[in-house]
Amino acid sequence: MCMGDDRPAEAHADNGRVMCINGKPHDMTRIDEEVEVGTSEIWEIFSVGMAHPFHIHGASFRVLEIAGAPPPAHVAGWKDVVLIEEKAELLVAFHKPATPRHPFMYHCHIAEHEEAGMMGQYVCA
Repeated sequence: MCMGDDRPAEAHADNGRVMCINGKPHDMTRIDEEVEVGTSEIWEIFSVGMAHPFHIHGASFRVLEIAGAPPPAHVAGWKDVVLIEEKAELLVAFHKPATPRHPFMYHCHIAEHEEAGMMGQYVCA
């Protein structure tokens, strides 16, 4: 997943920003990922332009790598949010169900970035 801005720098003259994950701003009518309860996946998260605190609802994860290196001790253990400065590899454990009517979210934990579209939805069955 790539968290960042979907517009070229010259488009920011009006300070309007379109934030996105994987090139798509958030859409309440779209499910971005489908996973299974009781499974784990490795998610690669890339941060573009600045550091972004990445948060996942309804799941927990362990940081496997940060920028290709083992994570420091203070990042060890199960998390639901981590600061991504460049690239991180996460082992995500899905342990709670979520339906298309009530999906879980994953997003940048900076409120202005969430509001601007840096958010996705997933279901877990």
